[in-house]
Amino acid sequence: MYSRAQNLSVGLIGLLGLAKHRETKAKSLKPMRFDLRCVEVIVTFTANPSVDRTIELDRLDRGGLHRAFRVRVQPGGKGINVTRALVGNGFKARAVVPAGGSEGDNLISLLRDDEIDVIRIRIEGPVRSNISLVEPDATVTKVNEAGPRLSDSEMKALCEVLFTQVADADWVVLAGSLPPGMDYQIYADLVARLSMTGVKVAVDTSGPAFLASVKAGPALVKPNLEELEEAVGRRLDTFADVIDAAQELRSLGAGAVLASLGSEGAVLVEDTGIWRANASAVPLSSVGAGDAMLAGFLAAGGNGSEALAEAVSWGAAAVSLPGSTMPSREDVTRCESHVDPKPDWDESVRG
Repeated sequence: MYSRAQNLSVGLIGLLGLAKHRETKAKSLKPMRFDLRCVEVIVTFTANPSVDRTIELDRLDRGGLHRAFRVRVQPGGKGINVTRALVGNGFKARAVVPAGGSEGDNLISLLRDDEIDVIRIRIEGPVRSNISLVEPDATVTKVNEAGPRLSDSEMKALCEVLFTQVADADWVVLAGSLPPGMDYQIYADLVARLSMTGVKVAVDTSGPAFLASVKAGPALVKPNLEELEEAVGRRLDTFADVIDAAQELRSLGAGAVLASLGSEGAVLVEDTGIWRANASAVPLSSVGAGDAMLAGFLAAGGNGSEALAEAVSWGAAAVSLPGSTMPSREDVTRCESHVDPKPDWDESVRG
């Protein structure tokens, strides 16, 4: 058997089988507590990180003058948010990020303030800034910069550094948008190479990069409803539609599909079964909730109904917090989850 280091450049893995429908026992679950000594490192790769500014307003009127009553500046990017959520709950994680310019310095400083183990690859272009305008009813209007273009040498260095960080990893998370001009196949190439080292790979992105990644055979993908619809090319109205779409992704190569559905919770489709779960929260901001959900799922082992229950607790906890704040253990504990024992798969996913 090859070692992980010997397998770094080996090619694509095979496709995984289809899941079967299965009912589960009724569960109303409090978030689990884990033996942190048994949890290996989770490495995240964020190709297009950001510094996120969340501005809270009394109301948003197009063309009007607005006075912010609260502003938060936080490190951003989907992979970074996964790392922040994990570390905030006592799990071992590290983030690999390209970061240039004064905003890059600011990003690294913010991460280190949160005691995040961050591996920085210096690039010439500045890290992007994202702005979220939040109204009292939790409506969020987002303005995201495109981000810097990475040179071929910068991208090569970023990928090479990633592979130096996976020897002790259980999971690698490839998450978020790609910088302008980057080949959409990059995540798929990384999935193929990483999978052959023995590490499990989770992908959370969108568009052509998502579909290409699915075909490369990741252990897990985490689309939201819009991303899932885009991937299969049709509207999904019911939970049954979501399951069919998830099975389609699995037939293309994804091992498991964790579909986040906003206020309707989440659906997990994998080899051992299909489950639906939800958790309630009073919403403040949805920014980063899907990232917290993915972090909770991986923290709980990355498979099965109990991991799904933990995932929706973490996601609901994030929704209850301002800006892109990731939930603490105390926040998660307040959000009791429910795995539906006999779900109505014909129910609408649109509330």
